[in-house]
Amino acid sequence: MTPTLNASHVASAVPASRAAVRPWLAGGISAGPVFLAAGVAQGIARDGFDFSRNALSQLALGEAGWVQTANFLLAGVLLVMGAVGLRRVLSGTPGGSWAPVLIGVFGASFGAAAAFPADAGAGFPAGAPDATVLSGHAGVHVAAGMVGYLALCAAFVLLAGSLAARGHRRWAVASRLVPVVVLAGFAASAASVLAFTAGAGLGLLWLTAVMTRLACVPVNR
Repeated sequence: MTPTLNASHVASAVPASRAAVRPWLAGGISAGPVFLAAGVAQGIARDGFDFSRNALSQLALGEAGWVQTANFLLAGVLLVMGAVGLRRVLSGTPGGSWAPVLIGVFGASFGAAAAFPADAGAGFPAGAPDATVLSGHAGVHVAAGMVGYLALCAAFVLLAGSLAARGHRRWAVASRLVPVVVLAGFAASAASVLAFTAGAGLGLLWLTAVMTRLACVPVNR
């Protein structure tokens, strides 16, 4: 009789564990699409913004800038939630310890970007003069972005090990290649804002894809 009770307890505990971790993973999965959709919508709606000349970070400037500031903060919170969920899912597996930490750093970088806005420039906000020297707050903004995306790229490399261990070899290969494209976009930012935006967006969307794939992994504890 006792073994039957124990088996029943275990069977009910597993779905409960998955149910408990699902909201955390959902946060990380939604972070990229929500951030990018909100950014694109603002870029279309706001006067003077040009996707070929302006970075999404600049949307935090001007009277309606609070919307993008809130967008940064929300994305940061969702990414940290995703990091917590991944730590539960990947505990004891390749990359299971450090990859969630690095994604948490990536999330924290969005909070720093919200607190320290970029400079005006390239015609945005409309009528604002271009900054001739990088301001202190913009310097922190740029540094936060660099640290955050380097952490994300490192997380992808570590997560490739988890994907390969589960037989998802194509996903693992892609997770090693995506960081190259992301970093190439950052390197080309001086010549092309679109390349920078595309690289940053790819990083966010690939994180959504990888977290969605790994969400199917049973919770370890």
